[in-house]
Amino acid sequence: MDPVKDASNTGGGPVVVIADDDADIRLLVGVAAKRAGATIGASVADGAAALQAIRDIRPDLAILDVSMPRMTGLQVCHSVGAEASIAGTRVMLLSAAVQPFSPRSLTEQIRVLAAGVRSR
Repeated sequence: MDPVKDASNTGGGPVVVIADDDADIRLLVGVAAKRAGATIGASVADGAAALQAIRDIRPDLAILDVSMPRMTGLQVCHSVGAEASIAGTRVMLLSAAVQPFSPRSLTEQIRVLAAGVRSR
């Protein structure tokens, strides 16, 4: 599931970019995002690829692992905020380093952010 681009977004839901260096986590986050009604714009394995996908796709939401190679999720978040063309992108930071997250809870959090996207 590395750079998967699906700009069609036929479901009308928000488009998300997922970035995590662990393929299993990317898959889990993708399932949660789809359950929340989102379309996966890209799923990538490092921060630099995430930032490029955000620039290219202009998603409604970027779901980023805090700790990734090439750029951390925090560095990507800072770059998103600093670039006027993508500064409105919502960002969700994840970290499974301290405690695993619940897929159900993740789905609910994505739904909450998606509701904010739809109300723009």
